Amino acid sequence: MDDNAAPGEKATLFCLEELDGLTMLEANYHRRRFPRHVHETFCVGVIETGAQRFWRSGGDHVAPSGDIILVNADEVHTGCSEVEGGWSYRAIYPHPDLFARLSPGADPGAVPWFPDAVLHDPALSAQLRLLFSLLPEQGNTLLKESLLLTAFAWLVMRYSRTRVVPAAVADATRAVLPVRELMAAHPEQNWSLQQLAEIAGLSPWYFLRQFKKSLGMTPHAWLLQQRLCRAREGLDRGEAIAQVSLRCGFSDQSHFTRHFKNSIGITPGDYVQARRRQPSRR
Repeated sequence: MDDNAAPGEKATLFCLEELDGLTMLEANYHRRRFPRHVHETFCVGVIETGAQRFWRSGGDHVAPSGDIILVNADEVHTGCSEVEGGWSYRAIYPHPDLFARLSPGADPGAVPWFPDAVLHDPALSAQLRLLFSLLPEQGNTLLKESLLLTAFAWLVMRYSRTRVVPAAVADATRAVLPVRELMAAHPEQNWSLQQLAEIAGLSPWYFLRQFKKSLGMTPHAWLLQQRLCRAREGLDRGEAIAQVSLRCGFSDQSHFTRHFKNSIGITPGDYVQARRRQPSRR
C-alpha cells in the first residue's frame, strides 16, 4: 500500500518469481495523474470500476469498466481518471522476453506489437480477471501458467500486428539512436543538450525536435525513465533505496521517490516491500 497517497487511494504491487518475475499492480486511484512515462515491459490490464483516460500512440483513449488496456513495451503513455469517482484496475507487466517466449506464431521469439490501446473483449476480460485473482495466491503454478499462456495467445492471435514505422520517424530514430544508446548505458551522468547534440551531429534545437519526434519525450524526460529502470534493477538486487538513488543520478532521495511514484504508481519503499512478500512455490 502507498501510505502517502491521497485518502481513498491504494496501490499494491505483487512480484511473482514463480512466473519469471512477472509483476501485477492492483490500484484504486481518484486524483492521481501519471505524466508521460515508459516501462520496459508491456502493460495488460482490466478496468474494474470507473474509467481511465490515457495518452498512447499519439492520441487519447478512454477505457471504461470491463475493457482491457494495452501499452506496448517502451511506449510513452500517461494516465488519469475519466470520471469524478476515479478508477480502479488490475494489470500485469510482462517483459518482452516473457511475451515473446510464451506467444504462439510462425516466428518464435518475435515480440508482438498492439496497435489498439483499448479492447472491448468480454471473454478475454473475464479470463484476465480470473488470472489476476489467482496470481497473488500461493500455489496453483500450473493453473496460473496455463491461464497466462492462453491469454497471451489470445492477445497475439487476435490483436497483434506488424508495426509500420513512417519514413520520417525512421530518419529521426537513426539520428538519435547513438545518443539513446549512450544515455541508456550511462543514465547517471549529468548530460547537457550540447553534448548530446554533438554526438548526434545535429544542432541542439534540431536534435531536441528529432528526439521528441522519435521517442515522444524530451531527452530529459527519457533520461529520467532510464534512471528509474536502472533503479528498479538495483532494488530488485536488494540495494538500499538511498544507495540506488545516488548511484542512478537523482539529486536526492525525495527527488527519486517523486519520480518513481509518478512512473510506477507506488513509492520505492512500497516496491521493496512487494518484493519481500513474493508468494513461494508449492
